[in-house]
Amino acid sequence: MLKEVRPAIVIVVLLTAITGLAYPLAVTGIAEAVFPSQAQGSLIERDGKVVGSALIGQEFKGDQYFHGRPSATTAADPADSTKTVPAPYNAANSGGSNLGPTSKALVDRVKEDIDKLKAENASASVPADLVTTSASGLDPNISPDAAYFQVPRVAKARKMPEDAVRKLVTERIEGRLAGVLGEPRVNVLALNLALDEAASKTH
Repeated sequence: MLKEVRPAIVIVVLLTAITGLAYPLAVTGIAEAVFPSQAQGSLIERDGKVVGSALIGQEFKGDQYFHGRPSATTAADPADSTKTVPAPYNAANSGGSNLGPTSKALVDRVKEDIDKLKAENASASVPADLVTTSASGLDPNISPDAAYFQVPRVAKARKMPEDAVRKLVTERIEGRLAGVLGEPRVNVLALNLALDEAASKTH
């Protein structure tokens, strides 16, 4: 009996060591060596402090900052754990709203957002990504059109020339991966950090 069981035990222990320990350590080591920033979560630092990740959006409030896409992520309601409350960019609960095009709640929310954005900039059409959520709810990027749309509001709040703010946007447009995959985009956190830096130099 023991003679038959022993090989099975040895194989389980061996495979556990290989797939559960050796392989993850090897992959992590290679990733750290070849892609150190990505392996650490693509963290963005400012003055030696981590302020976010290039891969996860965060909520920016106030007219002086560029805003990202709406986020439909939620978290447990502190008052009732059986319910959820809105929690934008909650990385622990990534996901979309699952509301379809016939949903009145979705239509009302989009209409309300469009009205707010038109009040900010009536001279341009509202880019779709400023009123629609992404499938993950964590999208850190917006389209160049969405960034340019916000320039008048940001420039007014910062008391900066619109051309200077528009130049910051243009400088931070990332192209398609390998020139063919994805769409041009602007990382909102990186843009806002550049905006803070530029604004501090003008005051």
